[in-house]
Amino acid sequence: MGERPDPRSDPRIPERRRGLRHAWDATGYSLAGLRRLSRETAARMECLGAALGAAALWGAGASAVDVLVAAILFLLLLAVEAINTALEVLTNRVSPGWSEDAKDAKDLGSLAVGLLILANAGWVAAVCTGLA
Repeated sequence: MGERPDPRSDPRIPERRRGLRHAWDATGYSLAGLRRLSRETAARMECLGAALGAAALWGAGASAVDVLVAAILFLLLLAVEAINTALEVLTNRVSPGWSEDAKDAKDLGSLAVGLLILANAGWVAAVCTGLA
């Protein structure tokens, strides 16, 4: 087997930095992830659902705490959607053909997203009906 190239000599790999520069770089990576996530139909639909939920909460006269809980649940949903998308991208790369393991990985990621969608919808419904 041939030797692997030194990753430090690959111009596509950014230099690792420390301190505030690392925080700046990490922010850039997060924004790149947000741009990538925004290309996912599911994420856009979840944003639409959040907007509809916010309108329902506003119409129901929800308290600030109720709205804060809804916002936290929505951010958790987007975080899990991002992880699910990353899982799908990696699964497609590692297992480009069909496999039961790849299917299971994608189905489990989808389940995680679906459960958080239920939690979001459940919270909005509970607040709007006075159960929360």
